[in-house]
Amino acid sequence: MLRTLFLNPPSFDGFDGGAGSRYQARREIKSYWYPTWLAQPAALIPDCRLIDAPPHGIGFDEALDTAAQHDLIVIHTSTPSLRNDIRFAQTLKERKPEATVGFIGAHVAVLPEETLNAAPSLDFVARKEFDFTIKEIAEGAAFADVLGVSYRDRKTNSIVHTPERPLLMNMDELPFVVNVYKRDLDISKYYIGYLQHPYVSLYTGRGCYSRCIFCLWPQTIGGNKYRVRSPEHVFEEMKLAKRLFPEAKEFFFDDDTFTDNRPRAEQIAGMLKTTGITWSCNAKANVPYETLKAMREGGLRLLLVGFESGNQQILNNIRKGIRTDRAREFVKNCKLLGIKIHGTFILGLPGETRETIQQTMDYARELDVDTIQVSLAAPYPGTELYAQALANGWLKKDVLVDEHGIQDATLEYPGLTREEMFKAVEDFYRRFYMRPGPILRIMRDMAKDRKECGRRMREGYEFIRFMSERRHAKSVSA
Repeated sequence: MLRTLFLNPPSFDGFDGGAGSRYQARREIKSYWYPTWLAQPAALIPDCRLIDAPPHGIGFDEALDTAAQHDLIVIHTSTPSLRNDIRFAQTLKERKPEATVGFIGAHVAVLPEETLNAAPSLDFVARKEFDFTIKEIAEGAAFADVLGVSYRDRKTNSIVHTPERPLLMNMDELPFVVNVYKRDLDISKYYIGYLQHPYVSLYTGRGCYSRCIFCLWPQTIGGNKYRVRSPEHVFEEMKLAKRLFPEAKEFFFDDDTFTDNRPRAEQIAGMLKTTGITWSCNAKANVPYETLKAMREGGLRLLLVGFESGNQQILNNIRKGIRTDRAREFVKNCKLLGIKIHGTFILGLPGETRETIQQTMDYARELDVDTIQVSLAAPYPGTELYAQALANGWLKKDVLVDEHGIQDATLEYPGLTREEMFKAVEDFYRRFYMRPGPILRIMRDMAKDRKECGRRMREGYEFIRFMSERRHAKSVSA
């Protein structure tokens, strides 16, 4: 077994580089998702190590020193962080030429040959679902004998692609990730504004039945079939997680859409009821009252819901599969049951105009969910949104984040400029939060808990500073 390191490398300050985040960019307040895509293969390999550099404050040189002590270094990369990650890999190979260095992640799943051509020092990339691909490489298998890998044949100076690895259907074959978390991560370093701190997140399944044209993971790695672990398997890991992390205030199921399989969601909730665990998950705004009630009784606290737009035609354009009237009913039911909602919205999806942006802002205020996140449409390679943007000439800039890690507007439509969409993000936040209702909610939460008060004050400062930096970066680049 090769001495193996799984690495989410250093990047921009506050940048969640892609080992678990859905939008690889700095957020308005400092946020870090768990590197579950790295921890899962790490759980298959004895005596390996996982380093998640950004949240732990590990710099380039320190990460390089540790990486040089290993034989196999597996780096999770993303489209925005690729250039930085290639630089790290090149520096590592200069220091230790005999090391085997590979990339994993959505970007390389879609563009394996392009990635290898851009990074001559790189030995391989593992495409799509890579857990057992990396396990076999760590066990010493030749690249040619491993499914789902693209590698550089240095004898012929050519790039070779082995056949695709079939998607894993029996998800119970995957070991628990919480053991890796306990060994290698400090959970106090992970913050998400709408989750209680400290929190722990993990996957109970992969893939998503929905076919949203912008969503990264189902179109590049997970697929459009929701493959799940059995409720019993999830329950056993949650019991273990509670023992390993008694300080954790909340657990988050990071499946693309945990509520895609409603009977299973209800069954897991019923099992978790016996543990007293508080948990949250991703959901679609179409979950019926009965399922919401069962999950709430089983310890559900919050749902992360992608509303995306308040314009029905845009929702149809992106194949969201949700009607705004149904979403309103869903929100009403959540409020009746005491389930909090963190709503996400995207500006710049196909069909966007100045009028639809205002419509979405009004829609968000009407829904009046507990917290929101506003993002710009990000056309990642491998998504249908990217293909549409190229075909229609919408893509005006091919860099998703600027040199500071701030998400940039890359799409432009007739009658709507990139600059207008960029500015609308801050307007959206201001129009939503600068109202009596949200202000009172925040003040009420701060009054309940001194630690929560300190956290919210820190987040408020980070938000104001980020928005100022965002405006300055745009004015400099204009």
